[in-house]
Amino acid sequence: MAEVPDFKQKLYDFAGHIRDPENVPAPNGIEDRRMAIYRELFFNNIRNLLANMFPVIRKLHDDEKWHAIIRQFMQHHRAETPYFLQLPQEFLAFLQDSYELQDDDYPFLLELAHYEYVELALSISEESNNLEGVDPEGDLLQQVPVRSALAWVYAYQYPVHRIKKDYTPKAPAEQPVFIAVFRRSDDSVGFLELNPVTARLLEAIDDNVEQRTGDALLRALAVEIDYADVDGLVQHGAAALEEMRQLEILTGTRVPA
Repeated sequence: MAEVPDFKQKLYDFAGHIRDPENVPAPNGIEDRRMAIYRELFFNNIRNLLANMFPVIRKLHDDEKWHAIIRQFMQHHRAETPYFLQLPQEFLAFLQDSYELQDDDYPFLLELAHYEYVELALSISEESNNLEGVDPEGDLLQQVPVRSALAWVYAYQYPVHRIKKDYTPKAPAEQPVFIAVFRRSDDSVGFLELNPVTARLLEAIDDNVEQRTGDALLRALAVEIDYADVDGLVQHGAAALEEMRQLEILTGTRVPA
């Protein structure tokens, strides 16, 4: 095995100490006063950046717990990118892959971290909508509804969009919590809690290779879920489609092929 050059070994020692100063000694020949500046600079920058990127998680934890989580992130996670805007993805990967939940951790910690990450990821996403042939005011029942590429739907065990300091559920919800996170044309990010039927409707719109109209999609959905009042479902579905258009979860309609 090739010997590591001295300068490179010095960098490894420096980085190892910055990540884990209690267990990894500082490189020889560097005054501790100077090392302390770097220790504090790196830790404080990462701590503050992640606090801004995961604001709800930060508010739920006191300083001691938050600092302990950040220190473990620095100790145990090998980041694959140097870009600050991708730091939340690295932190989420750490929580999912390396972090061992403690007895004092919230049971929803991983799901809440994912939800907060999704909000940020959507806000900086470079995806865009192809609006060629899309009528923003088209008939949602008689034409083909078009879902925005900037509307992402997830199912959670906990109502992560409602968690805050005075609402920290101890157990999962009885049913999956479906949430559409979306970015509007003014770049603002919002969310909409969906029921299982509207979540399935959005999925059907996404998978609509047959280019079925909104009315046809809703009638097929009524059969799929064995809903007796088909016309009633179409009526309620039309209102749901219109709400999603107003929120820009749907960009409009296309004429059936």
